[in-house]
Amino acid sequence: MSPFLKYLDFKELDAATLPRVLNQVDLALINTNYALEAGLEPTQDALIIEGAESPYVNYLVARPDNEDSEAVQELARALRSDAVRQFILEKYKGAVVPAF
Repeated sequence: MSPFLKYLDFKELDAATLPRVLNQVDLALINTNYALEAGLEPTQDALIIEGAESPYVNYLVARPDNEDSEAVQELARALRSDAVRQFILEKYKGAVVPAF
C-alpha cells in the first residue's frame, strides 16, 4: 500500500453548522463570517487563510440603469476609502483582508 494513499471521508454540511461540529471532525473549511460569529480567531485558529489575491472577494454591483448614479458612485468611493481599509484592519485583525 502506498504511503501517499489516504482514505478520506468528506461530508458536506451547511456552512453555519461547521463551527459547532469542530469537535467531531479532523478538519473543516469554514467561511470567515461563520468562524467569527462562533468566536474563533481565524488568524490564530486557521491552518490557511485566503489573502488579498483571492478570486473570492466581495464586489459592489449595481443594475445597469443606476451604476453611474451619484449614490452608487459615492458608496463605491466610501467602500474603497482609507477609513474603511483601516476599519477592516483594526476590527478583523487579519481575518478579513481589504482587497482594494
